Amino acid sequence: MRHRMKGRKLGRNGSHRKAMFRNMAASLIKTLDQDDNIEGAAKVPGRIITTTQKAKELRPQIERLVTIARKAAVIEENARELESGAEKGSDEWKQWRQSEKWNEWAQAVAPAVALRRRAYAALRDHDAVSILFSVLAERFADRNGGYTRLVKLATPRLGDAGQRALMEFVGENDRVKRSKAKTSLAVKETETADVGADSSEGEAGTE
Repeated sequence: MRHRMKGRKLGRNGSHRKAMFRNMAASLIKTLDQDDNIEGAAKVPGRIITTTQKAKELRPQIERLVTIARKAAVIEENARELESGAEKGSDEWKQWRQSEKWNEWAQAVAPAVALRRRAYAALRDHDAVSILFSVLAERFADRNGGYTRLVKLATPRLGDAGQRALMEFVGENDRVKRSKAKTSLAVKETETADVGADSSEGEAGTE
């Protein structure tokens, strides 16, 4: 029995699984900012297709990374009030750099720097970290969890017939839910009007 051993092995050892999920997470994030002319580019930004088992293991890691980016964005926004606002390298900026206000800003922004280092330790990709903190943090600023979705595909993978799944970030091209109550009421009203018109014509014909 595999007590206290959560997660799927996927036929790999620990270091292999870690490297595989790191590459998959970086690939998924980097599809949001890619050149469509590049060979092998994703057809839809923010979406990858893999096996269902891998997608289920990758999803919690992506969710944690987006949460880290959201926390860092709030800290950086609060620390922005302590910035000098002057151009870097100017005399005003150099005076601010030597003042106590810079120490206050450095202490305020330090947790965000630590969060960026955590994200880089998980991804090991500067481009992916930049997209994570600039694009995804802003995109999911008002969303508490549930940043990704999994959709199982009907066609299996060629070769081993493995079940495939589509993994993507939510918020883009989401389906619009239609109100069933309004449509049903509209149908009932039209049916009632048609029945009333038929009955009135029938009464007029009998007279």
